[in-house]
Amino acid sequence: MNSNRHSRRNKGMILTLAIILLFIGIYFTTTNAYTLLKGYALYKWDKKETAVTTSQEKREVAEQQELYPTRPEKGDMIGDLYIPKLDSTLPIYHGTDEDELEKGVGHYAGSVLPGETDNSVLSGHRDTVFRKLGEVGEGDLLITNTEAGTFTFKVRKVRIVDADDRTVIVPKPKATLTVTTCYPFSYIGNAPERYVLIADLIETEVSK
Repeated sequence: MNSNRHSRRNKGMILTLAIILLFIGIYFTTTNAYTLLKGYALYKWDKKETAVTTSQEKREVAEQQELYPTRPEKGDMIGDLYIPKLDSTLPIYHGTDEDELEKGVGHYAGSVLPGETDNSVLSGHRDTVFRKLGEVGEGDLLITNTEAGTFTFKVRKVRIVDADDRTVIVPKPKATLTVTTCYPFSYIGNAPERYVLIADLIETEVSK
């Protein structure tokens, strides 16, 4: 009698242990499966994001090549800048050396051309072409006319930065026009700061 009771007790313990081991196995299996599926999903997402980024970059390069099939040489006149607020039209030259700045507005050669995706940077002397640039501020328009077409920008922000501040030439995620000149305007000698207009592209009229 005791032997049968002891046998049933052992069977019950074995069954309980088997159930516990079964649940432990299911837990680890599902956990590993979840981790595996999560890792696979992240891998697929990363590949998708990379593909989208690469596709976007290729599209932007293609659009820019379409806007300007040929790139200007240093010293070339690439168009003009019209400032409605001042009713002033100024020639734009490729490059920002003194040779270009003596003739008009200089286009920083390390930046994209007006209308292209990224930051197009223009500079000029405060005592010549940009004598009245201080009258231009947020909400005013800046219009560039080039061989690629007419690109209208709206000033979003005005900044006063140190002369050696390089943030004015940093890349932008969309077509941006940054116009800069020495500041203060009435300063005698080498001005210590820069007056900066940051404008977003709001209208494009491509040449046919």
